[in-house]
Amino acid sequence: MTADDAIVFSNVVRRHDGGPRVLDGFSLTVRRGETMILIGPSGCGKTTALKLVNRLGAADSGTVAVEGRDVSAWDPFVLRRRIGYVIQETGLFPHLDVGRNVEVVPRLLGWDAPRRAARADEMLRLVGLDPAEVRRKMPHQLSGGQRQRVGVARALAGDPPIVLMDEPFGALDPITRANLQADFGSLARSLGKTIVFVTHDIVEAFRLGTRIALLKGGRVHQLGAASDFRELPVDDFVREFVASGSHAPA
Repeated sequence: MTADDAIVFSNVVRRHDGGPRVLDGFSLTVRRGETMILIGPSGCGKTTALKLVNRLGAADSGTVAVEGRDVSAWDPFVLRRRIGYVIQETGLFPHLDVGRNVEVVPRLLGWDAPRRAARADEMLRLVGLDPAEVRRKMPHQLSGGQRQRVGVARALAGDPPIVLMDEPFGALDPITRANLQADFGSLARSLGKTIVFVTHDIVEAFRLGTRIALLKGGRVHQLGAASDFRELPVDDFVREFVASGSHAPA
């Protein structure tokens, strides 16, 4: 592992409930500041790999290291406060308004109320929302696209160096999804965070990824930039996956 490596998976094996291997010798290095896309057919292990980073799951063998330390050596609460997490349905707390949702991690970090409020407003503006308009709204009063934006704002509020995203735009209509992809791409480039992003959509992967890891059978089958997949596919599986355009969510 080098100083440029944010996350390193080394020969990871993971089974679910003692069953077949979901990850089977999975190895991957995510560089600091890049957007790494995990993509592949249903059951290939992409979401499982994501959850190992913030200890929502544990490897049966092999190692996962974050910022040079095995995740097992991290206090899980400290680790998770350094990692933003965005899921498809945003995971917003339904009983908290937008402002308090965004302030969750800063509150855990012990920030005082004025600093929390200022940070929430800053993050809402960053993701294209007007704090004066949405701060006091409850999640159910927002559109799906607005909820996803709030989810991203909350993930960034504690200024984590790493952000994990699991199908964050998968449930949205095509127009909203395309708009969020465009905004997120610009945001990711400007913030310089390390992002690991799970998607089932190869078009989304090509649009957003610095590099793309295509998984098959619990391992990385091909790794590279979008141009590598278009111009240098390693085999027919990759050619067919790219040609298909997108796949049903896992």
